[in-house]
Amino acid sequence: MNSNHYPAEIKQFDGQAAFWWDPNGPFKTLHQINPVRLQYITERVALNDQQVLDVGCGGGILAEALAQAGAHVTGLDLSAASLATAKMHLHESGLQVDYQNLSIEDFAAAQPASQDVVCCLEMLEHVPDPGSILAACVAALKPGGWLFLSTLNRHPKAMLLGIFAAEHLLQIVPKGTHHFEQFIKPSELVKMLQAHPVTIQDLTGMRYNPLTQSAALDPEDLDINYFVAAQKNA
Repeated sequence: MNSNHYPAEIKQFDGQAAFWWDPNGPFKTLHQINPVRLQYITERVALNDQQVLDVGCGGGILAEALAQAGAHVTGLDLSAASLATAKMHLHESGLQVDYQNLSIEDFAAAQPASQDVVCCLEMLEHVPDPGSILAACVAALKPGGWLFLSTLNRHPKAMLLGIFAAEHLLQIVPKGTHHFEQFIKPSELVKMLQAHPVTIQDLTGMRYNPLTQSAALDPEDLDINYFVAAQKNA
């Protein structure tokens, strides 16, 4: 298995895996932002009958939403415990998702140019080599396919709100979830993508309001969370 991961991160996600589908548990903010994540994708791609890969799928929050929208979804994650929770939840939702305990690098090597859409959301800031993840995501895409990314900007506001406020003050995210030095500036992500045969179609920020527990897209504010949409060249 490809080793592009931090063992401590996998251990932390394994330890929280039973709570993926608890809307008031440690992953509650993912439940709250998931409609916005799906909106960002479906505004650009019709998912029905598309082959869609969810990289770093965790317990399946986004993967199930993609399947509900009509996609044929494969979910990848290195946390076996998270995948066990994801598979168990399929019995409740009645949806179909192919969950695999596999890295994107190994998946892309085995099934290159196989996906219409690749999503890698809230994952790049958790790995040692995000560039390797991006290369594999692009390799897994069919020509003309779409790549959707989201991550945290290495900006003082992200340190203040994404770590100090979220993890320590409001305690809406488990302590130790994020590490500021692993955040990625939009300019850095764009530069990494420019090394690959893709065309960047959009950069959009996301605002999260902890008081209303809701999120919204904001094209003008990339300071904390942001999305990138890119299309593989035909």
